[in-house]
This record gives sequence, C-alpha cells and structure tokens, in this order.
Amino acid sequence: MSAKITPLSGFPEWLPEQRIVEQHVLDVVRETFELHGFVGIETRAVEPVERLLGKGGDADKEIYAVSRLAARSDARGDAEDQLGLHFDLTVPFARYVLENAGKLTFPFRRYQIQKVWRGERPQDGRFREFCQADIDIIDAGTLPFHYEVEIPLVIA
Repeated sequence: MSAKITPLSGFPEWLPEQRIVEQHVLDVVRETFELHGFVGIETRAVEPVERLLGKGGDADKEIYAVSRLAARSDARGDAEDQLGLHFDLTVPFARYVLENAGKLTFPFRRYQIQKVWRGERPQDGRFREFCQADIDIIDAGTLPFHYEVEIPLVIA
C-alpha cells in the first residue's frame, strides 16, 4: 500500500509550461525595471521575528517561523534565534539599506523580485508562497516630486 501524495495548499509548483510563462513575465518585468535605471538586489529569506512584527504586532498571523531541528533541544531561546520568513519585501529592504548605506549610491533605485510567504488561508488566486516584484527610490531626506511620477510610468 502506498501513501497518497497531495499538494500542499497555498504553495504552488508549476508544470514546465507554466514555469516558462512565469519566467517570461519575470524577465519582462526585470528588463523594464533595468531599462528605467533600477538595479536588482536580493535579500535573505529570513529576518528576526521581532523585526518582522515591528510596532504593529498584527503581522504575527502572517509569519512562518523558521527553526533548526537540532536547536529544539537548546533551551536558550534567544530572541535573535527566532527567525521568520518575510511576508513582503519592505522590512528586508529597510534592513539591507541600513546595513549597506555606506556602500550604496543615493538616490538608490532598486528592484527586487523574490519569493515571500504569508501564513494566511489560501484561496483561489491567493497563495501562501508567491513571487513579489517591488521598485523603490530612496534617499536621505525628501525626494524631488519627479520620482513620484516616475514610478507609475515604469509600471505602465
């Protein structure tokens, strides 16, 4: 008797034909961002849960916790050891900028196309794991208004 294998709800796995379409869409988005002067970055998949929760505290329903199986026997339980998968790209991007501020040129124009995970109930068209594409322009202080106009033009 063999065990029945069923898909894990909310975590898509594409067939080759579907993956080709997804790759094409991501390539077009990436090329568009780069044509407009944005540079690609990738951040780590995990952040300390404390950082992901921020001040709102509401996001804990959306965070997938990550732990090492061997660490379960470790009774320390340090806050820095409590890691979660990021549920969007904002928190990792903010951390990335703070950690690398001395190495970045400002205004910094970045795009990021990366997987994110949300612990919400999957529904038709809503997944727990999905690819998110972001663009941002950041600087110290206030950005000139033309940057506010540029973002919708890139999207269009």
